[in-house]
Amino acid sequence: MQTAAAAQYLGVSPTKFRDLGIAAKQDGGNVLYDVRDLDAWADGLPYRETADKGQSCEGVFGKTSS
Repeated sequence: MQTAAAAQYLGVSPTKFRDLGIAAKQDGGNVLYDVRDLDAWADGLPYRETADKGQSCEGVFGKTSS
């Protein structure tokens, strides 16, 4: 996908997207991004810690026995 669509896919501005350093592919004059590369970048982000620990799986569902 092209830069604007890739930025929208990740929920960032095109300017911010260009600073992320995600590898691009070239097809003639088109700069394209592979959705698998975008997903891999997003998968590498840390989860946001929440102040409300009750929203964890254990807080919502209770501790399960293994």
